[in-house]
Amino acid sequence: MSYSWVGPPTEFNGTNSDIGGNSHTENLNQWFQSGDQAYILVASAMVLIMVPGLGFLYSGLARRKSALSMIWACMASSTVITFQWYFWGYSLGFSSYATNGFIGDLKKFGLMNTLAAPSPGSPLIPDLLYAFYQMQFCAVTAAIVVGAIAERGRLIPAMVFIFFWATIVYCPIAYWGWGANGWAFSWGVLDYAGGGPVEICSGMSALAYSMILGRRQEKMMLNFRPHNVSLITLGTVLLWFGWLGFNGGSAFGANLRATMACWNSNLTAMFAAVTWVLLDWRLARKWSMVGWCSGTISGLVAATPASGFVTPWSSVALGIVTGIVCNFATKIKFWIKIDDAMDVFAEHGVAGMIGLFWNGIFAASYVIGLDGVNTGAVDGGWIEHNWKQMYMQIAYIAATTGWAFCISALIAFIINKIPGLHLRASEEAELLGMDDDQLGEFAYDYVEVRRDYLAWTPAKDQPDAADHQIPQGERHGIPAHSQMLEGKAPSDASSSGHDGNEHTGIGGDRHAVAYEKREREG
Repeated sequence: MSYSWVGPPTEFNGTNSDIGGNSHTENLNQWFQSGDQAYILVASAMVLIMVPGLGFLYSGLARRKSALSMIWACMASSTVITFQWYFWGYSLGFSSYATNGFIGDLKKFGLMNTLAAPSPGSPLIPDLLYAFYQMQFCAVTAAIVVGAIAERGRLIPAMVFIFFWATIVYCPIAYWGWGANGWAFSWGVLDYAGGGPVEICSGMSALAYSMILGRRQEKMMLNFRPHNVSLITLGTVLLWFGWLGFNGGSAFGANLRATMACWNSNLTAMFAAVTWVLLDWRLARKWSMVGWCSGTISGLVAATPASGFVTPWSSVALGIVTGIVCNFATKIKFWIKIDDAMDVFAEHGVAGMIGLFWNGIFAASYVIGLDGVNTGAVDGGWIEHNWKQMYMQIAYIAATTGWAFCISALIAFIINKIPGLHLRASEEAELLGMDDDQLGEFAYDYVEVRRDYLAWTPAKDQPDAADHQIPQGERHGIPAHSQMLEGKAPSDASSSGHDGNEHTGIGGDRHAVAYEKREREG
């Protein structure tokens, strides 16, 4: 079946409009094309893959002794979100019954009144499918946020935070930008796949959580590097694959707008990647795989709010601008002295702002109309002389930034004060590693070798009892660690080019060589 008019294949007749009809007496699939439903189901599965993708990315960026805890945090946050979204998240974020413009009501609590009526996002798919697709969005956003706990945060308090964060931070912002009666949506703000709810929300929330959690122990940051760049690359590729479902699926049907969104996403990502790599090369004179991954992710983030609105040529420019701005934005955490270990603020928060701002200039109405539903219904940006669009976008950026940071910080602060739910692991646990402290399993384990493999020494030809008495100061291959165990300050802190305040985050450590070079020259 095909159709040549503007709108859905079959106009919904309003019978039993709460759930879309009575499946005992009629075929409720009649209002939708099976191809559109199949496409969004596949897109939902693609978005789900982004959660383990983030887990692998964060795991590779962390140290070996905390690698598995990052994967666990991402997967467990998805579990929490699945419950929250079914319980009341979808109703608070997308209920069409609420009229306050700020947050939905509870009339869709537990998926009540959620079945075959056309969805709030598009008449091309049913409400039930839309709810499932949007659940994956919330799960990915939560998985981005938990990067803030890297190497020093306790897991269970983080999961408590995620439940309340999804309810009080994510759901209102989602309703603002996408809800049928949300103030930003009603006003005409252009946010295609989540520059506000997903990207700015995750970036600012992670920054707020990192602020309340505190910085990692700087004496443990000497000579720090991401422990597994192969995992970082694998995570990035999984994210890239899922992002095509994330952005392509936000057209809510198998249509030309979905194809355009996929094109724009790839263009922005690849131009951001090459820009980021060149910026790193100019300092270190080495090519960086982590730099390529960082640029790719920041480009995909910028494409999230823009890919369904802008033209391909403007996506190329968007990628270049994003690569430059986000690369330098990784230095902001040093200025504000917040240990944003995974650079979530720079690569998600800042890139999301850029994408939303880009819509105000380069949004094209012909691209918006490619879904066959919004043809002629939405104005473009400045290139189409819609001058007011820019201040709408800026106001939306400011509102989502302020709400996400302030409310996330408040939630984290309150949880941290509850007995038994303090966010931060102990100093000893941080030295031992989050895998050993928080989990009963390890990303890497060694048969008949001590878990801290630096403590292991080969046996001699004639072992005796003395071989089992290794002096404490000799149990670590890194001298600074041995000195720490003996209660001494690391002796090489003053001679290694560090002043104790630099390389406190993984994003900064990506550029450690270049950073040290600038310090010596400056």
